[in-house]
Amino acid sequence: MSPENELMSWLRDAHAMEMQAIQILDNQARRIESYPDLRRRILEHLEETRAQADQLERCIERLGTTTSPLKDSAAAFIGTMQALSGLFVGDEVVKGALASYTFEHLEIASYRSLIAAAEEVGDRETARVCSDILRQEEAMAGWLERHLPEVTREYLRRERAGESAKR
Repeated sequence: MSPENELMSWLRDAHAMEMQAIQILDNQARRIESYPDLRRRILEHLEETRAQADQLERCIERLGTTTSPLKDSAAAFIGTMQALSGLFVGDEVVKGALASYTFEHLEIASYRSLIAAAEEVGDRETARVCSDILRQEEAMAGWLERHLPEVTREYLRRERAGESAKR
């Protein structure tokens, strides 16, 4: 496969990844009740993620093709199932924050690779878009890194006090 075709394939994968992230973030935000700072930041990142998916779609269309409905649907389904899996664990908010932190790092690695691929084939616009998205993903990962101890402590305090701690 040519480098240009590889870039296109990876952009379609990234779009599917963002569709999965939309499902995960949307479900998390709807379920979080007792952690207002976490909920607020998830809602902010949900809006960023929707915009990211749109930006990627425009890059894909500019390069002469379309997103992959099959990849997008599969990713959205996986995102929904991942979010629903929290219904069955008592420490849903902590596990969700851990999963989000992990997912952010997958996205960071993906965008660094996409930037390199776009630069290699001379696609400055895609490199710019991916660089902008990368900064947003790094910001979200940094926020989670700084706030994960706080979320964990709040969960444990609520649990110890007999309050609703799950979400």
